[in-house]
Amino acid sequence: MLFQSESFQVAFVKDNIAEFKFCVPGSVNKLSQQTLSDCGAALKELAANKDIKGMIFTSDKDHFIVGADIFEFLPTFKKSEEELTQWIKNATDVFDLLEDLPFPTISAINGMALGGGCEWVLATDFRVASEELKMGLPEVKLGIMPGFGGTVRLPRIIGADNAMTWITTGKEHRAKQALAVGAVDAVVAKDKLVDSAIKMVELAANGKLDWQAKRQAKLDPLAMNQMEQGMSFATAQGMVFGKTKGHYPSPLMAVATIKAAANHGRAEAMAIENMNFAKLAKTDEAAAQVGIFLADQFIKSKARKLAKNSSTDIKQAAVLGAGIMGGGIAYQSAYKGTPIIMKDINQAALDLGMQEASKLLGNKVQRGHMKLEQMVATLGAIKPTLTDDDVKKADIIVEAVVENPKIKQAVLSQLEKDMPEGTVLTSNTSTIRIDELASALEKPENFCGMHFFNPVHRMPLVEIIRGEKTSDETINAVVDYALKLGKSPIVVNDCPGFFVNRVLFPYFAGFNQLVVEGADFAKADKVMENVFGWPMGPAYLLDVVGLDTANHCTGVMADGFPERMAEQEKDPVALLVKEGRFGQKNGKGFYQYAPDRKGKPKKAKDADAIELLSAICDAPKEFSKEEVIDRCMIPMLNEVLLCLQENIVASPQEADMALIYGLGFPPFRGGAFRYLDQIGLANFVAKADQYAHLGAIYQVSDITRQWAEEGRQFYSVEGA
Repeated sequence: MLFQSESFQVAFVKDNIAEFKFCVPGSVNKLSQQTLSDCGAALKELAANKDIKGMIFTSDKDHFIVGADIFEFLPTFKKSEEELTQWIKNATDVFDLLEDLPFPTISAINGMALGGGCEWVLATDFRVASEELKMGLPEVKLGIMPGFGGTVRLPRIIGADNAMTWITTGKEHRAKQALAVGAVDAVVAKDKLVDSAIKMVELAANGKLDWQAKRQAKLDPLAMNQMEQGMSFATAQGMVFGKTKGHYPSPLMAVATIKAAANHGRAEAMAIENMNFAKLAKTDEAAAQVGIFLADQFIKSKARKLAKNSSTDIKQAAVLGAGIMGGGIAYQSAYKGTPIIMKDINQAALDLGMQEASKLLGNKVQRGHMKLEQMVATLGAIKPTLTDDDVKKADIIVEAVVENPKIKQAVLSQLEKDMPEGTVLTSNTSTIRIDELASALEKPENFCGMHFFNPVHRMPLVEIIRGEKTSDETINAVVDYALKLGKSPIVVNDCPGFFVNRVLFPYFAGFNQLVVEGADFAKADKVMENVFGWPMGPAYLLDVVGLDTANHCTGVMADGFPERMAEQEKDPVALLVKEGRFGQKNGKGFYQYAPDRKGKPKKAKDADAIELLSAICDAPKEFSKEEVIDRCMIPMLNEVLLCLQENIVASPQEADMALIYGLGFPPFRGGAFRYLDQIGLANFVAKADQYAHLGAIYQVSDITRQWAEEGRQFYSVEGA
C-alpha cells in the first residue's frame, strides 16, 4: 500500500502503475474537507515516489464522485469573503497538485462525475469513461459556480463555447455527448474500464501518448484570438441574460470569470476563479438556491421515512380516466417500472392516452436516451381497457375522471365495491375536498388525494392529501408509489384547493382585480416574469391552465372560502370564458395562440380580448412595477401563511418546495417563506396593511401580526 486514508487507498495495480481508489464511507463518494486534506497529503507524497510511472483514479462504488458534501461546506459560506477566498484557494491547490504530478494520470470514470468529481477528473491528463457516464458541473443550481478549477480547465479542454454551455446550464452529460466534445478521451464497457485505463496510462508512460501536451493546454491561456473571444463571450453573456433575465448571478459570473481568465495561465486564472466564487457564495441568490437544495433533501428524507413504513406492496397500478392526464400518469408509472392498467369508458380517450405515452417514449428514443426495445417493453406495461374487471387486479388505483364531485363520488363508490380488500384508492382532483369525496365511501381510511400536475412527466410534485379519516398506512403506500414514479411527494391536509391551488387562486384574484382597475394584463405579465421572476405571468398562466378550468376552480374556492375568495361581480376570467375563450386549448384567451415552427403554441396580443375586457374594466391606468408585484403576491403570501398556521402544510420547507415544484415559484427567491425571511415579516405586514382596504385576501391574520412583532424567521441562519 502506497497510501491509505478513510476515503481512498493507493497501491500498485500493475508494474509501476499505481491505482488511487476512492472508497469514501457511505453509499457514494463525496469530497469532504477531510478527504481533500488527505488527498493533498497523499499527492505530495506520491509526487516524490520515483517508482510510480503512471496513475489511474478509480472508484469502489457505482459512481466515481458525485460532488462535494454540501452539508459540510455550508458553514464555510458564512465566512467573510476574504476568508472564503483563502479557503477555496487551499482547496484548488489540491487539484493543482493532482495536475502537477510528475507522471501521466488518467481517470477511470464509472457512473457519475459531478461538481467536484467532474473537476477532479478534469485535473488528470486523460479520462476514460464507462457507457453509464453522467458528467457535469451543476453548481449554478446552487447559486454558485465551479470552484475547484472547473472554469479554468473545462474551457481549455472542450473549448470556451462548450464549457460555458456546460457550466451555465448545469446539465449532466452522457458518455456520447462528453466524448463528442472531448471531455473524455474514450468510452468503454463498464467491465473493461479499469483495464482500458491501465493500457492508456502505460502508453503515455512509454511515450506513445503525449500526456505533457495534454497537460500544458490546461496550464496555458485559452487558445482563442481577441476576435474569437469577443464574439464568444458576448454571445454567451447575451444568451445567459436572455434566459435568466439577470435574476441568477451565478451563470453570468461564470462567463465573466472565463472571460477574465482567458489570457492568463493557470495561476492567475485560478486566482480569478477563487475570488469570484467567494463573491457568489455570499449572495442572497446562493443562500436561496442552497436553501432549496436543503429543503429538497428535507422533503425527500421525510417521504422515504413514510414509504419505509408502508406494508403495501404495489406491483400493479391502475388509472381511471385516460386522455392526456391519464396517459401521462400511465407513461410515468410504466416508465419507472410499475405496470399500469389505463381504464376509460371511451375508446377514443384510451387511444389518446396511449398516443401520449407513445409520444413521450418516442422522444426518448429519438434523443438516444432509450432503445427501441425498451420503448416497446414500456408500452407493453400499459394495458388500455374498457373493462372494469381488469382494474380489480390493481394494488393502487388513481381516479382521474372529470373534475365534478358527483361524478367522482359515483366512480369512487363503484370502485370501492369492486376492488379487493387492501387496495389503495386515490383521486387526482385539483380542488375538490377529499372529505367530500370520501363521504361516498364505506372505508374512507383506504382513500386519499393524489394530485398530479400537468404535464405529469415534467412536473416533479405530487400533492398527497390526507382526509380526516385517511389511515397512516394509506398515506405511506401512496407516498411509496409516488417515489417509485420518480416524484417528490408532499403530504398536506385537506381543504378546498389543498395547498398549491389554495394559494394560487388568491394570486389570480389579486391580478384580476388589478385588471378590472385598468391595468394592462400584458404589462403585468412582463413585470411578474421579468422583475419578480415567475416563468409565466398570471394572464399567460391562466391561459395555459385553461380559463374554463380556472373559472370552475374559482367557484370551488369561493364555496370553500366565501369571505376571502368569493366570486367577483367583475371577473375577467369569467367574461372571457363566457365568450368562448378558454386559453391555449382553443387558441384564444387573454392572448391568441398559433403554432410556431416547432408546432408549439406561441402567444400574441389579441385586440378582441382587450376590447371584450374593456366592458368591465376601468379606463387604462398605469401601475408601478412594485404595485403590480404587491397586488399579486400579497394575497398568495398571505394564504401561504394561513396554510402553515392551519396545519394544511406541515413546514416552511414543504410549502416552499411545493410552490417551486408545482408552480415554478422563482428558485432564486428560494420559495415563499424564504422570500418572507428576506423581506422581513414585519415589512410584509406593513405592506399588506396598505392594501387591506381592497379586501380580505390582503388582510393578515392575528397570528401573522404576532409573528411579525416577535421577529419570526422561518429559516435559521444556517439554512433549512
